[in-house]
Amino acid sequence: MAKTKSTFVCQSCGTTHPKWVGKCNGCGEWNTVVEEILEREDKPFNYKSGKQSKAATPSLKPLKEVEAGEQSRLQTPDAELNRVLGGGIVPGSLVLVAGEPGIGKSTLFLQLALQLNSRTVVYVSGEESEQQIKLRADRIHTNHDVLVMTETCTQRIFAALNELSPDIVIIDSIQTLYSELIESTPGSVSQIRECTGEWQRYAKENNVPVFLIGHITKDGTIAGPKVLEHMVDTVLQFEGDQHYTYRILRTLKNRFGSTAELGIYEMLQNGLRQVSNPSEILITQREEPLSGISIAATMEGMRTMLIETQALVSPSHYSTPQRTATGFDAKRLNMLLAVLEKRGGFSFGNKDVFVNLAGGLRIEDPALDLAVACALLSSFEDKPLPSNMCFVGEVGLSGEVRAVNRIDQRIAEADKLGFEKIVISTYNSKGLDLSRFNLEVIPVSKLESVYRLLF
Repeated sequence: MAKTKSTFVCQSCGTTHPKWVGKCNGCGEWNTVVEEILEREDKPFNYKSGKQSKAATPSLKPLKEVEAGEQSRLQTPDAELNRVLGGGIVPGSLVLVAGEPGIGKSTLFLQLALQLNSRTVVYVSGEESEQQIKLRADRIHTNHDVLVMTETCTQRIFAALNELSPDIVIIDSIQTLYSELIESTPGSVSQIRECTGEWQRYAKENNVPVFLIGHITKDGTIAGPKVLEHMVDTVLQFEGDQHYTYRILRTLKNRFGSTAELGIYEMLQNGLRQVSNPSEILITQREEPLSGISIAATMEGMRTMLIETQALVSPSHYSTPQRTATGFDAKRLNMLLAVLEKRGGFSFGNKDVFVNLAGGLRIEDPALDLAVACALLSSFEDKPLPSNMCFVGEVGLSGEVRAVNRIDQRIAEADKLGFEKIVISTYNSKGLDLSRFNLEVIPVSKLESVYRLLF
C-alpha cells in the first residue's frame, strides 16, 4: 500500500514541523503537535468490494429535483433509545455515544445487539476479549445471539464486514481503533479523526447504521478532536451517578430529530431496565409529611415528569452562609433567594440553604422555580406542604409567577398520578379547558398569593 504524505501541525498556532515534536517551536506549547494528511497517493478505499478504486466524479442536481422521501427507521425493542434517536435508527446514520468509564455504555449496546435477533448485528470490541463479552452477555440472560469481533485495525474490520453485509455495526470503542493509512498511535487526534471519517464513508456508502462508543476526558468532554462531533449525525451522552442505579441517555446533537429528548434506565444485575414512567423514581414515598418538600411538574423534550424538590434552610454558623444546589442551577437558586427577600420579606442572609432534586437528575426547566420557592418557604417556616399538591411556574424578578409551555401536558401527568391540586400561573389558565381534568387547578399571579395559600 502506498504511503500517505503528511505533515505535523500545531493545534494552537498552526506551525508545521517535518516530524513530531513534544514542544511546538512556534508557540512553545507542549503536546499540541498532531499529524495532518496532505496528500494520499493510493486510491480511495471501496467499502463494498474491499479494494482500492477510482473515485467517481460527483454529479450536480438542482434542489427542486431532489425527492424528500419519508425516512424509514429501524424500530428497536428499546423504546427509550427510539425516543432519544427521534423515532428509531436511521439507516446509514453514524451515532456517537459518550460517557464515563463504567457507566454502562457497553452493556447498553450489547443488550441492544442481543435484542435485535431478526437483524445481523456485528459487535466490534477493541477493549475486551470474546470471553469478557460472553460473560456480560450471560448476565443479561437472553437466548439471542450476536456476531462479535475483537479487532482494532479498520481495514481488516472492513474486509470482514464486506463478507457479512450486516444491518447494524457497533464499535466499542472508537479510541481503540487505528488506520494503516496514518502512522500514529491509536487514540491520537489524527487516528480518531481518520477512523471516524472511514466509518462515516462506510455508513453512507452501504446504508448501514454505525454506533461509535467513545470515551470522555476528565473535564467531561468527548475525547478526541472537536471535529469528531461535527462528523457524526447524532451525539448521545450516557450519564449517571455512581451512587445511583439510574442512568440517563441524553441527545446532544441529532440531525434526524429533536435534541431535547432523554431516556431513563435503571442499572440492574442482569442489564439495564427501561423506565417508562420516570415519576416512579423521582417521587419518594413518605410515611409522614415533612417540611421542605414540594412536587414540581417538569418536562424534558416531549416527556412530562413529576420530580420531588427538597430544600433545607437552617441557621448559619459561619460568616458567609452556604448556598448549595444539587441538580438545580446554583445561580437560579441565588436569584430565587433574592426575590424572596426583596418581594416577600424573608431573611435568608443568615441561613444556610441547600436544594436537591430527587433521583440524581439535573433539570434546567424554568418551571421548577415555583416548586423550589415553595420548598424554601416550607423549610423556612418548618411547615410541611400538602402531599396532594404540585407546582409549576416560572418566577420573575418582581415576584410574579410567569406562564410556562405545555401546561396541559403537565396538568394531565399530575392528574394521572393522583394529585388533587396543582398551582399554576394565572396567565397559563387563560383559554385552558379544565373540564377534562379531575384535579383542582389553582391559578396564582405572585409569590405573595402562594404564601397566603399555603401558610
